[in-house]
Amino acid sequence: MNPEQFIQQTLTDIKVKLEGEFKENFTRKAFFDEKWKTPKFSNSRGSVMLRSGNLRNSIISKIQGNSIAFSSSMPYAEIHNNGGEITITSKMKKYFWAKHIEAKNAKKHTISEQWKALALKKVGDTIKIEKRQFIGHHDKTDATIKEIINHNLEELKKEMDKLIRRK
Repeated sequence: MNPEQFIQQTLTDIKVKLEGEFKENFTRKAFFDEKWKTPKFSNSRGSVMLRSGNLRNSIISKIQGNSIAFSSSMPYAEIHNNGGEITITSKMKKYFWAKHIEAKNAKKHTISEQWKALALKKVGDTIKIEKRQFIGHHDKTDATIKEIINHNLEELKKEMDKLIRRK
């Protein structure tokens, strides 16, 4: 294994491991050990971040030179990962009313009232989205990277020892 192969193998190993860990954050309902706040607006369909699995499944990683980029194609990924505020539009109000009627018809009173409260907000009002980070830097990412580098260095050392012994 030459130095370039070592680097590419190490980057690939880190990419695969961290992408898996970032997806696992949805099961943990936390950014590693930092639990996500439970939203005021919720229902009994499990974690607010794992209803359909679309956000978790949209996480991709790409090796770019000697670095790795992690991202999501979902338009709402950034606001969930970083938190922030969104402004209510008339289209959102229509959606909230539709969800209110759907929940009311399903006899889910509490959920119906939550959607109604959102639907009654004015266009231009804001809704705060709590930060529920799932991708990014953490002590655990550093530890994973170090562990992989050390493991791959040991494997490289073994290969080099074999080559030296043959000569």
